[in-house]
Amino acid sequence: MRKRALGVAALATLAFAATACGGSDPAAPSAAPSGSASAPAADKGSGKLVIWADPNRVKALKPFADQFGTENGVTVEVKEISKDNQQTFLTASQQGSGPDVMIGAHDWIGNLVQNGAIDPVNLTEAQKAAFPEIAMKAVTFDGQVYAAPYAVENIALIRNTDLAPDAPATLEDMVAKGAELKKAGKVKEVLCLPVGQKGDAFHAYPIFAAGGGSLFGTTAGGDPDPKQVLLGSADSVKAFGKLKDLGEKGDGALKTSITNENYVASFADKKCAFLISGPWAMGDVKKGGFGYDITPVPSFKDGKPATPFVGVQSFFVASKGKSKALAQEFVTNYVTNKDVAKALYDADPRPPALTEALEEVKAADADAGKFMDAGKDGFPMPAIPEMQAVWEPFGIAETAVVKGGDAAKAAEAAQKAIDGSLKN
Repeated sequence: MRKRALGVAALATLAFAATACGGSDPAAPSAAPSGSASAPAADKGSGKLVIWADPNRVKALKPFADQFGTENGVTVEVKEISKDNQQTFLTASQQGSGPDVMIGAHDWIGNLVQNGAIDPVNLTEAQKAAFPEIAMKAVTFDGQVYAAPYAVENIALIRNTDLAPDAPATLEDMVAKGAELKKAGKVKEVLCLPVGQKGDAFHAYPIFAAGGGSLFGTTAGGDPDPKQVLLGSADSVKAFGKLKDLGEKGDGALKTSITNENYVASFADKKCAFLISGPWAMGDVKKGGFGYDITPVPSFKDGKPATPFVGVQSFFVASKGKSKALAQEFVTNYVTNKDVAKALYDADPRPPALTEALEEVKAADADAGKFMDAGKDGFPMPAIPEMQAVWEPFGIAETAVVKGGDAAKAAEAAQKAIDGSLKN
């Protein structure tokens, strides 16, 4: 998995595909995971279950996949897919050569459903209750559950406590402290948050939301409404104005020279006291050799909540798989248990979605709990297909205002680009 700027149209497929922290090798399961079926699945399908996963999860899944195969009298193949995973899956699905189970981000759901690529997942009420509400909300689309969650992730404020002992109460306090440290020659940057030349809507969103900005209106059911794109609204113009104030001709906290390639390394090298990033950054942070803390991204004084996007890594059942009953059994009863959740965490340390597994992880790693706390009131990444039309125009608008451009013009251009894309 790799870091990349998030201001391109394909962001929805890669929003959380950042560099993993690494982890220990998962141990083979000693017994059937709790919650697994008491009897083998009756429908053997093709006699083979094919699972597609990114490189970080292949190794973690293999012992459980092998065990599932033994118990059900079938062959299980876990295949590594490492590039353009969503589109690779869609193309293979349409050609009849796809997997039975696919692993990916929850914000793929709208596009996958629209293309007839995944089936609803038959979780029981008890299984649904084993996950936090935000995880289940993320994998629910048009009232149907389309995935089994296994990891929940969001960004937070990571602070070098040697340089900044106290958590800032507001964004203004954070910028003031960063500027003070820079003036004293203790850091080179006020804040490490990636912008780059194409913008980074994912990392900018908490600040944009804190400034009152919105992407969409909401439906009667509380879901994002693609018929109400609000990037050009008066409130969003004000939010882009806030980004401008923090930009290169303002406070200097947001800079296009800070990118996905250098922002975490800069923090680890003590070039800034404040980093806005996610669990994937912690491997490098810990190598920095300084004290740190993880807290929610603060809001502006008298601002709206600085809600981060929340992403849920998930297991999908492929609509065109050759062993759909086996796939349902594997997704509903094997990957919704603590053993698998812990193994996946060990392979790629992102907070488990399963509450029971998260509590165990938190006991050994306080950082996981702090990230979850920072995202508990977050905004699930919109899974509607129309979201893909938002990322690039938002990124362009962000870059424009960070460079000192007019907020109203930037917002208007973004709105126009999105409206044009959605009409085509």
